[in-house]
Amino acid sequence: MSTNLTKMIDGRKTAAFWRTMMMGFAILAAAMIMVKPAAARGAPDSFADLVEKLSPAVVNISTIQTIRESKSDRAQMPEGLPFGDLWDQFRGREDDEPRQARSLGSGFIVDPSGIVITNNHVVEDADEISVITVDGTKYAAKVLGKDALSDIAVLKITPKDGTKLPFVPWGDSDKERIGDWVIAIGNPFGLGGSVTAGIVSARNRAINNSGDVEFIQTDAPINRGNSGGPLFNMKGEVIGVNSAIFSPSGGNVGIGFSIPSNDASRVMKELMKYGKVRRGWLGVGIQGVTPEIAESLGLDTHKGAIIGNVQDDSPAAKAGLHQGDIIVTWDGKEVDDSAGLSRLVKRTEIGKPVVVDIIRDGKHQKINVTTGELKGEQLAEAEGRDREDGGPNDGYRADRELVQGMELAPLNDDMRRRYNLDDGVDGVVILRTAPGCPAYFAGMRPGTVILRVNQHKVSNPSDVVKQINKARDEKRERVLLLVNARGNTVHIPLKLMSKAEEDKLMKRRK
Repeated sequence: MSTNLTKMIDGRKTAAFWRTMMMGFAILAAAMIMVKPAAARGAPDSFADLVEKLSPAVVNISTIQTIRESKSDRAQMPEGLPFGDLWDQFRGREDDEPRQARSLGSGFIVDPSGIVITNNHVVEDADEISVITVDGTKYAAKVLGKDALSDIAVLKITPKDGTKLPFVPWGDSDKERIGDWVIAIGNPFGLGGSVTAGIVSARNRAINNSGDVEFIQTDAPINRGNSGGPLFNMKGEVIGVNSAIFSPSGGNVGIGFSIPSNDASRVMKELMKYGKVRRGWLGVGIQGVTPEIAESLGLDTHKGAIIGNVQDDSPAAKAGLHQGDIIVTWDGKEVDDSAGLSRLVKRTEIGKPVVVDIIRDGKHQKINVTTGELKGEQLAEAEGRDREDGGPNDGYRADRELVQGMELAPLNDDMRRRYNLDDGVDGVVILRTAPGCPAYFAGMRPGTVILRVNQHKVSNPSDVVKQINKARDEKRERVLLLVNARGNTVHIPLKLMSKAEEDKLMKRRK
């Protein structure tokens, strides 16, 4: 091979090498650009321009409640007391006069015609409500509607000379992220037009056992008198209604809670259109799927809500939902737990067809449900019956079983009378529970009725023993019991004792 040819080949190799290297550098540079994190939004230099724009729409809410004391409310003086008649005459002149209680809160205008939003607890039981704007103008307010569950009230004031009032727009609370800047404007302790700033500290907070609202948590200082005031994002949109604080001392400690704007605006529309808040209704008793319940059923997830009972003639009954079904999605939204399902159902439009994803007998199914309307009487909880005694000591009989520390018996008319059980309750009744066994710690007491074991109906004690033995053969640590306890139907994941532990208890019981 000639020298010139060799040089040409070497030159081509060198050029190819450098082309390959340059391509590699280009790919690496592109990758570095792709994974570079987005620049964080810095803190604003000042909130002044935003506050100046928003403050005119934030108002002071002043209420007066007249308290009249009835004679039955007064402390009665003992008979025969010296000068008793004179005391009654003196006290009558003093106590017959009605007293007035005054309170202060905050609110904000959402429509130039004079629609004002505040908390229900700010105006509840008030006889007179006044709205005072930032320029000191005082208006008499009329309540268009209020809702205790969501703690939202809608007021109406009439502008003088038909002028349009300053107002603020609703924002989308679902778009706000943890760490976003927010400002709160209100009237803490009656001090008008106070402004505080902070960030969104957390989302979807449940407080005070509220199953209707998932609050936005913020560290923007909120104090007494801020209730009903707005929480703004940096666009000047209302993303929350300030409602509560967590404080051991009663003052701000950096933990405040706001009703998300998407919830508040929905409630406002319902109140203005119907005078009440219409809520969706499914008609089931539910509880969350705990890790113990999931293990009992052999599930690989502990999300969802398991059905304990289905009310007759309810949307759930008409759709074919059953006891033991686990609802994992509602209208395309994941169900985390029973409270989550309750909120999703309540927020669903009345009469809307919804696709529900359930797990039944370990398999996924889709069920079509048409949402009903939750009535007032359906909000009341059934009163549970509490009976701890085991009845007369009538000894062990052949129709009974001792299993997992429980003495079980068929449910007959005598048992129904003994434990005051409804005719509609069918299953196996617990006569006694050995102290110290898992069933005892799970709260299962005499009179509790086992309805299902691992989603299989049981009608006699041997059915319960059969299902428990089956679970033990499958090496499961728990069985899932559906029970009726004191009038309430609940699922209980019962931890199984070893055979040796159970035999020891059974021998001692016999």
